[in-house]
Amino acid sequence: MGIYDLKVKTRKGEDFDLSSLKGKVSLVVNTATGCGFTPQYEAIEKLYEKYHEKGFEVLDFPCNQFGHQAPGSDDEIHEFCTAKYKTTFDQFAKIDVNGENESKVFTILKEQQPNEEVKGLKNKMAMKAIKKISTTCTKKGDIVWNFTKFLVDKEGNAVKRYDPTFDPSEIEKDLLELL
Repeated sequence: MGIYDLKVKTRKGEDFDLSSLKGKVSLVVNTATGCGFTPQYEAIEKLYEKYHEKGFEVLDFPCNQFGHQAPGSDDEIHEFCTAKYKTTFDQFAKIDVNGENESKVFTILKEQQPNEEVKGLKNKMAMKAIKKISTTCTKKGDIVWNFTKFLVDKEGNAVKRYDPTFDPSEIEKDLLELL
């Protein structure tokens, strides 16, 4: 089972059938508007603008589980992203990515890609510090922090997982292989 077999809630509370994305490549990200990684929206938007017409989607799931850094309503989060980062992709309803109320989307993604590779000493040190303060990361494969990214193939299967420190612009090479 891939994530394209599921339905999720839009920021307006409506059902969205992810099967409508079959045949497209997606980047699934748990985001937060008050995080040190929030400026990654710029690079994610650039990828979206460049490859959307070629079958690329961004699935933005706000999450308030890490440092309470996504405190606003779904509409407030959307307004922030469009005003500050000029995002043109939409956000889904806020979700949990770990724990008993975690979204089934993230359950599947974590099962398919339980490990993230952290590149570079600076990023390894940052992730080590983040893991110490992450209270919802309790088991192997759990999301450690905001802006964990999953690259999903045309069938809805996670093929790559990127840690929060990973620069989204560097995903382009992997994205092109799937498009």
